[in-house]
Amino acid sequence: MQDRMIPWTLQRLLTKPRAIQFLTFVDETADAAFAVNASGCISAWNKAAAELFGRSEPEALSVRCHQLFQCSDENEITCSEHCIIERAVQDNRPLANFDLQVQTKNGKLWCNLSMLFATDTVSMTRHAILIVRPIELRKRLEQALTEFVHKQARNGQNGGRVISLTPQPIDVRLTAREVEVLKSLAKGHSTRTIANQLNISSATVKNHIKHILTKLDAHTRLEAIRNAESVGLI
Repeated sequence: MQDRMIPWTLQRLLTKPRAIQFLTFVDETADAAFAVNASGCISAWNKAAAELFGRSEPEALSVRCHQLFQCSDENEITCSEHCIIERAVQDNRPLANFDLQVQTKNGKLWCNLSMLFATDTVSMTRHAILIVRPIELRKRLEQALTEFVHKQARNGQNGGRVISLTPQPIDVRLTAREVEVLKSLAKGHSTRTIANQLNISSATVKNHIKHILTKLDAHTRLEAIRNAESVGLI
């Protein structure tokens, strides 16, 4: 009788030895790694992935990719059943390494994903293997630089003013609820997650964010977070 305590990956290695190359690649990768099959479901999951995402192997296997990771891109467009990872597997077309904001055990974090394809030599099915590396700090710096360049360009068009790199003092008075929302934004939480945490509607969260942006003289959520950090609000 098969030991139920043996990890699913190891069970496959024991029962289907010819599949070792495909499964051990995921299992022995030091970074978080997982595989997705042609149906868009998780087909392999390593210990580092379990640690990063807070999901054990049994909890992750056979779950649809977009349901597990709740990915979003720079434009805050959230993956759905048309997830780019799932499409790449279905089209048998690997993607160059790319950045996505994914749901981890510590909230939404920016990660860089590398993709390669492998074939299960038993079933001859194709799987996309993805290696995940958190890049939250790097991504925030990239976005901050992009915002700075855009703001400098706008100011240059409006009279040639030069932006100082020294943060300017901001006199703001946020409500207790706005501070709660701002702190959640700083953790990378989505509008829906914040709404669930605070037991309010997503529309109310969006209104709070709109007020926060106005009070902090910010155009984006990231800029609001940086301005808040510079004056000690969070």
